[in-house]
Amino acid sequence: MTTLVLCLILAALLPYIAKIPLAVAMKTAGGYDNRHPREQQAGLKGFGARALAAHQNAFESLIVFSAAIMLAIASGTTGETVQFLAMMHIGLRVVYNILYLLNIGTLRSVSWAIATGCSFAIMWQCIPS
Repeated sequence: MTTLVLCLILAALLPYIAKIPLAVAMKTAGGYDNRHPREQQAGLKGFGARALAAHQNAFESLIVFSAAIMLAIASGTTGETVQFLAMMHIGLRVVYNILYLLNIGTLRSVSWAIATGCSFAIMWQCIPS
């Protein structure tokens, strides 16, 4: 279960780590506008726009992954398969963010699909046989 809790903590940190390139892009685009950051973010292009999308998607992914991990813990389904799927999810989400920033669309979509599939596979494992 420790692995699952650590993966959940890492997943919760990923959106904030993904904010770093976004903040850099905002600073590069005339300085970080702390009074109206969302307005500034909406006007970003290229790398900055991709950094924003990666940041937002990290929060979106967290919702499904959190539900999967909490379901696994609540149902006592914490075996090696679930732990492997959780670690795969985290690894693929890191890869996803890197690929997004590098503008490598097809591989990014593949990593997104597999990571999302891992979350649903964790949920599937929780169904009693």
